[in-house]
Amino acid sequence: MRRKTPLILTAALATATALVLAGCSAGSGGSTGAGDTAERTSATVALTAAPVNLDFTTTAGAAIPQALMSNVYEGLVEINQEGDIVPLLAEDWSLSDDRKTYTFKLHEGVTFSNGEPFTAEDVKFSFDRVKTDWTTTLKGKMDVVESVEALSDTEVAVHLSQPSNAWLFDIATPIGAIFTPTGVDDLANAPVGTGPYEVSSWTQGESLVLDTRDDYWGDAPGVEQVTLKYLADATATTNALRTGDVDAIVNLQAPELVSTFEEDPAFEVVSGTSSGEISLSLNNRIAPFDDVRVRQAVLHAIDRQAIIDTAWNGYGSLTATYVTPLEPYYVDLNNAYEYDPEKAKDLLAEAGAENLDITFKVPTRPYAQAVSEIVVSQLAEVGINAKIESSEFPAVWLDDVFTNHNYQMTTVLAVEARDLLTVFNNPDYYIGYDNSKIAPIAAEADAADEAGYIEGMQQVQQQIVDDAASGVLFLFPNIVITAAGLEGVPENAIVEALDLTELSWK
Repeated sequence: MRRKTPLILTAALATATALVLAGCSAGSGGSTGAGDTAERTSATVALTAAPVNLDFTTTAGAAIPQALMSNVYEGLVEINQEGDIVPLLAEDWSLSDDRKTYTFKLHEGVTFSNGEPFTAEDVKFSFDRVKTDWTTTLKGKMDVVESVEALSDTEVAVHLSQPSNAWLFDIATPIGAIFTPTGVDDLANAPVGTGPYEVSSWTQGESLVLDTRDDYWGDAPGVEQVTLKYLADATATTNALRTGDVDAIVNLQAPELVSTFEEDPAFEVVSGTSSGEISLSLNNRIAPFDDVRVRQAVLHAIDRQAIIDTAWNGYGSLTATYVTPLEPYYVDLNNAYEYDPEKAKDLLAEAGAENLDITFKVPTRPYAQAVSEIVVSQLAEVGINAKIESSEFPAVWLDDVFTNHNYQMTTVLAVEARDLLTVFNNPDYYIGYDNSKIAPIAAEADAADEAGYIEGMQQVQQQIVDDAASGVLFLFPNIVITAAGLEGVPENAIVEALDLTELSWK
């Protein structure tokens, strides 16, 4: 966990650190080759999906918060690598006896990258703005907030309409990002946050460069500049690592190449976990997937372990819904739809849907390309003819599938943390699931005590599985490969943010 230090102490440390860096970085600032890692003050990280702009308040998808949360934007709290909620801009917090009011004590001496001071009024501005200005579906997570009250510059009270077990975790995700009123005019191009980095340059589709702030309130990051380089092709990405064009690959999209790096002492390999599910999304609104029997048939027709073994070289694990084992209410429902082609055929016959023709919109991402042909082959064995239609990701897929719901079946890596209710408790979401059964259970669970929360959310999962609302092919691993000497790349991808503040060269 990154630990913040008071500003005065930070200033003293920064002075000392600056002297050290000045002595070490003369003539450096970029790659200096193997053996010189102690002098390096920058790092380049390869990622797959590039942001279409820098405004996650109006643009869906994980690419923007992956780059900006924890680095440019901060919240009152954050999620550590163990999945725990820990303080960030808030020193600490308390919860009232009726569990409806959170009171946060804020760090002093915090500023935004445009020089504005951070106060409780910024918390009120940011939380209120989620309801008024955000347009993504995530904004619903702030509905439970009744009002925000700035008690002083460093103390803020958030009044909820009812107790909520989910809300504190939710504000560790993008909806909890803190903005300043003077920094929201051009969020798509010029983000302004309290984080240790600021965007120094951005070339859409290619790279994003983050430079450290001299006036950051907390501990200085381990490297002064991080470049995020976006490479859609998995092989090109691994080649870039071998040639030194990048120093790390996060969430490797070519698992078949892992072994070659494991055998090479010039690299280090870590396989962590993530909150990302490879979905098999079925449009519940339209035929043939408005019939639960057809949806159940699809799930029985899919051999998910074979997909993991074949498409992703055995990396990944099974989960039945959008809930991962890291979440407190996880329940193992993997046996609900065992691989059973004959049962799938029976269900299709019962539904009058034999010899079915469907379209399968596949985003242009390596994982999607890898799983799609196997899914098509398995569905063909039960009489479902799935025709693949490639969909450029993210722009075309987001517009066509996510926004306009113009699809029958698709797949996507859904990386948002604790997103079960985001996906299934909103009939307007692209899945189109009828949430009338789960909505009251979810609402009651959110307001219950801890035991009631877990029990209720497990009921929600069971109902979603009973309805075969959609499928999950597998839980995505977080395979990280770094050049030897680069430390601090997060092992697990629990929330959308890729926290770069711990990067350092040893």
